[in-house]
Amino acid sequence: MNESTDTKCPIVLIHGLWLTPRAWEHWIERYTGFGHQVSAPAWPGMEIEVEALRKHPDVMNGLGVTEVADFYEKVVREQARPPIIVGHSFGGLITQILLDRGLGVAGVAIHPAPIKGVLRLPLSSLRSALPVLSNPRNRSRTVALSAKQFHYAFTNTLTAQESELIYQRYHVPAPGRPLFQAATANLRRHAATQVNVHNDTRAPLLLIAGGADHIVPVTLVRAIYQRYRKSRAVTDFQEFGRMPHFSLGAPQWERAADHVVYWAQRHITRQARKDGRESRPAG
Repeated sequence: MNESTDTKCPIVLIHGLWLTPRAWEHWIERYTGFGHQVSAPAWPGMEIEVEALRKHPDVMNGLGVTEVADFYEKVVREQARPPIIVGHSFGGLITQILLDRGLGVAGVAIHPAPIKGVLRLPLSSLRSALPVLSNPRNRSRTVALSAKQFHYAFTNTLTAQESELIYQRYHVPAPGRPLFQAATANLRRHAATQVNVHNDTRAPLLLIAGGADHIVPVTLVRAIYQRYRKSRAVTDFQEFGRMPHFSLGAPQWERAADHVVYWAQRHITRQARKDGRESRPAG
């Protein structure tokens, strides 16, 4: 806490579908208070406020995983120092893609959307995505969730009244294309969600699951974790109790936010010590 901001790694936060950077507002305040420089840019075309996106959702039509990853690659490369990259949901998928591209000093994927190679999707995941995947024309459209659908998918541990408040503050329509890309990834040779899980040189990766998550249940995050089992790069898994998909403002959010920074800093320090040893002359 007493360290200068210059000694703290910058942090880049990446939001997921049906949300905007506003969802990170508590995390931004907390990390800034810890002395980090924090960037949380919106996906391309989503730079306007939540209320405006609800009125003009067509600005997101056709937006896909690769376009989003390319955009955040530019954001990361513009940082003065390699940052800690933290992504939620589809932002967690983007985080893994960026680490695979050699970016970031550490990466944390919170409730990440599945990468190519994950074969089974739990029924709750399919039910959560059904408002989009039920209509093939949604591939090029932007689709909103009803308050009831949002409650099931994002805030299922809260009451309907509590969920409604979160829905009104954070929910925006989402482009359907990323969900179709994830759903058909295993049928495509060069899928947008493909990651080299054997990459031994990427930065450390932490995968976080929520015990009550309907969109990305624990079993799905474990399946992603297992995909990395042959990589020599650090890959860790952490489960947080009854945390729902909208963990960014759930009752346990402070614990999760603090764990992200603690874990990342621990591995950054270990890597720095290792690099220091390896750089010393023999004898």
